[in-house]
Amino acid sequence: MYSFSTCWNSHRHTDGRAMLQEIRDLGFQFAELSHGIRVSLLPGVIESVAAGEIKISSLHNFCPLPMGVTSPAPNLYQFSSDRPRERELAERYTLKTIELAARLKAPLVVIHSGSIEMKDYTDKLLDLVARGQRDTPKYEKLCAEYTKKRDAKKEPVFERVKETFKKILPEAESRNVKLGVENRQALEELPIETDCQFLFHDIDSPALVYWHDTGHAQIKENLGFIHHVLHLESLRDHLAGFHIHDVQFPGRDHCAPGSGNVDFAALKPSVKPNHIKVFEFSPALTIDEVNKGIAHIKRLWGD
Repeated sequence: MYSFSTCWNSHRHTDGRAMLQEIRDLGFQFAELSHGIRVSLLPGVIESVAAGEIKISSLHNFCPLPMGVTSPAPNLYQFSSDRPRERELAERYTLKTIELAARLKAPLVVIHSGSIEMKDYTDKLLDLVARGQRDTPKYEKLCAEYTKKRDAKKEPVFERVKETFKKILPEAESRNVKLGVENRQALEELPIETDCQFLFHDIDSPALVYWHDTGHAQIKENLGFIHHVLHLESLRDHLAGFHIHDVQFPGRDHCAPGSGNVDFAALKPSVKPNHIKVFEFSPALTIDEVNKGIAHIKRLWGD
């Protein structure tokens, strides 16, 4: 299943049906409703799906956007927060997303798990990599500082994330909707790659699955924190799908496949026909760039 995310075009539409028709015109039978779907777009989305014009492969939490929010905000409320009210809101709006997914017969919701409150190391390290300073004492010192602070803070944060998942998973299971835990590009965000297996071990639910973002993983590889292919292979048993986009070194993501340094051919052995494969492109990409990126993947991964 190939699908196309509305993150590319939702901002320029006021009619959800027209938004999905634009994706249908690209040749897709499936679309992902991304985290920029305003409530005003929903009537057209529902009409399009009811008319059989397109199917919904997945939704990206939070979808629709909470009332009063008009731009993409997937980290607005976090499972990891130490503020109970924020966790309650994250739970509430995730349940609304699950409800909408079931209504649209979408099998999966992509989830951001949260973050550790600490200073921004990701951008500092990316800047050093961009200047060719990855193999320097300064870079190594900053990585060590990040790792030490992360490890000192992560345990209670990770526990809050797991507890929130445990609260919402029964609803997902009852509605036959899977929750895809997405890997993130920022070092401060969760899950930390080395903890992914613990998440699936500690929460025994058929509705909890892994969602692999090719761009995010590549940024982590560019920073030297993971090996992209090996990380994907380690989670193959839990893998449900992909966000597909490329990275222009070291950290500009959501680019068209073939324009950056993601080795999509090396990822192919982990790609299965039953996986949901969603092109998640920047709104800045032109139609020509979009089509070239799609063609690049289909040449490597097959139609």
